[in-house]
Amino acid sequence: MAEKTISLADQAYEKIKSNILKLSYPPGMSLTEAMLTKELGMSRSPVRTAIRMLQAEGLIVTDYYKSMTVKEITDKDINEIYQLRELLEGEAFKMIFSEKRHEEFSYRIEEKIVRMCAAAGDVYEWEVADTAMHMEIVSIFENERINKIYESNLSELIRMGQYSIKNGMHIPKTNENLKKMVRYMRKGDYERSFEILKADHFGIGKNSALKKNSV
Repeated sequence: MAEKTISLADQAYEKIKSNILKLSYPPGMSLTEAMLTKELGMSRSPVRTAIRMLQAEGLIVTDYYKSMTVKEITDKDINEIYQLRELLEGEAFKMIFSEKRHEEFSYRIEEKIVRMCAAAGDVYEWEVADTAMHMEIVSIFENERINKIYESNLSELIRMGQYSIKNGMHIPKTNENLKKMVRYMRKGDYERSFEILKADHFGIGKNSALKKNSV
């Protein structure tokens, strides 16, 4: 069976989105069809379709004068996303222990941490693996609506996470702390394991991301 051909519009979409998520096109950067068609080596038609797709996702915004920019990440965005994460992941983590599934989830989470360690040399790939680890935590709810909330915010989570790393969040130290969290989970120690998640990811992660507007 012949492999399904990826349309030029889809190729343009994937490339532009990748550049946005990897911060090659940083928040606030101006974009034009002419620039994108030249960089991608494509005609305007597929690029225009890709732009519409990314506008629908909220990654590209257009002002009154139809100027295009990569969506900014404001302090309000960062505070709201981290508040959402703390509320959902905090309850999920508690539920993992109350349902006595901490040992099971320690292995499931550890699998994601192994991926994070393997990707430590690539900030973007590490952040993708880190996001998968957090989605593993909320999977305890078995709630499709909650999954969709996380999925709809993945692009912002990945971009914010890279800001955290650029502004002080240390990948090797975070990986070691998460390994320690897993060990506490296996021992059934909710307080110590949750304290690591709260301090490292919600505390350092949020505060480092917020530094982006003050540097």
